[in-house]
This record gives sequence, C-alpha cells and structure tokens, in this order.
Amino acid sequence: MSAPKKIAVAGATGRVGRHLVDILEAEGHEVAAMSRSRGVDIITRDGLAEALTGAAAIVDAATGPSPEEQAATEFFTTAARNLQEAGERAGVQRIVVVSIIGSDRFSGGYGAAKVAHEQATLSGPIPARVLRAAQFHEFVAQLMEWGARGDVTYVPRMRTQLVAAKTAAQALADLATASDEAGPSILEIAGPREERLVEMATLLAARRGDEARVEEVRDPADPLHAVYESGALLPGPDATLAGPTFEEWLNGAA
Repeated sequence: MSAPKKIAVAGATGRVGRHLVDILEAEGHEVAAMSRSRGVDIITRDGLAEALTGAAAIVDAATGPSPEEQAATEFFTTAARNLQEAGERAGVQRIVVVSIIGSDRFSGGYGAAKVAHEQATLSGPIPARVLRAAQFHEFVAQLMEWGARGDVTYVPRMRTQLVAAKTAAQALADLATASDEAGPSILEIAGPREERLVEMATLLAARRGDEARVEEVRDPADPLHAVYESGALLPGPDATLAGPTFEEWLNGAA
C-alpha cells in the first residue's frame, strides 16, 4: 500500500465516486470529496481551490447533467480545464479520469463527449491517465427502465463485458495513489467475460420478481446500433478483466 495522500474526488457522490471515496479512506488516504452537494462545483469553481489544497492527485468521476452531445461536451471540457488549471496552482501531481470503452468508436452523442473529455484532460499541464470502463452492472437496470412498455421490457441487442462500479473504483484508486506514472495514458477495465445484455436483464427481472417479459430489440434507425452489436464496446487485449460477474454481483459479491 502506498503512503497516505490527499486525493480529491470529483463526482464523489456518484455511482463510481462513492465507492472510490470509501476505498481511498479505507486505505488510509485523506479524501477531498467534491460535489455540488458538498459545496464544490467543478464548473463554476466554487470551493474548488480550497478542496484541492494539499492534494496529490485528482480523480475525475463526475458525470454531466445531460446525455446530449453538445451539453455533455461543454460540461466535460469545462470540468477538465478547471481541474487542470486549479490543480496546477495547487501543486497536484496527477489526474485520473474515468471514461467508457468504445467511446472513440462513436460518431457522436455521449461517447463523442467523453472523447473530448479525455483529450481535454490529457492535453493539460498535469500528467493524466484515462481509465475506460465497460458498462457498469447498474446500467442494466437503467436500460430496462428506459425500455419498459407495459408487460414487455425491451433492451437493445448489445455485446458487452459488464463490470462492477466498485471494481472500476478500485482501479481508479490504484492509479491515483501509485508511486510512479509509468504506463499507457489510456487503459481499460471490464468484467471477466462477455455477456449478452438481454440475458443479464432477464436475470435481473427474475431476481426482482418482475413479471414483464424481457425482449432483445434491434433498431437500425438508432445510429449507435452498429456499435452495440459489433463488439465495439468490448475491451481490447490489454484490458484488465476483473469480477464479479453480473450474476455474482446480484448475489451480493460487490
């Protein structure tokens, strides 16, 4: 374990951020948990300088308020610029940002916004690394909610390698507290095996006692359908693969 450090976490109350805060504190690090609810706004910079004082590293796990490409791009690039500039003044030594596997294969939308986020972070004065994660286990429930239509729940045909948000948070913590900065600027983390989204949704529905039928759909009108179906969201050969599987996660493994 590395020596205790102060780590600033943007998006500290979010899906990954809350796990990250718990992990870092359990490892003995001081955490500056940054979120608007805690008085730190990475867009307006309110409270940002104070939060970063004495921080050795920043982990940017913040998510924007909109999935729309332009709004998301503006949010992410503004946040990256503010964290780089305020971090440099505070003497921060590294920034780690969470992104999405396959984001560079999207022609637009949220994936394109995340690529802009990566580029804005990597081009700043503070050395930075990007951790691209596969879809989180919690993503299944979200897609089911979007696709609920009466007694049928529709989910897109998708090849994915779902990973636990807590597993991704541990990888982010390791990158933020590592004793050196060697290695590639962009890394990937995914679950231990490829899984069909419809099968995971069916598992979740059964666990919930949901009587709605789960069906896989293919929408050629959706510009992202080819990305979903082609395996573009799957990790590359150098990715870190780590459990639990979705079923293990449902059983309380993480």
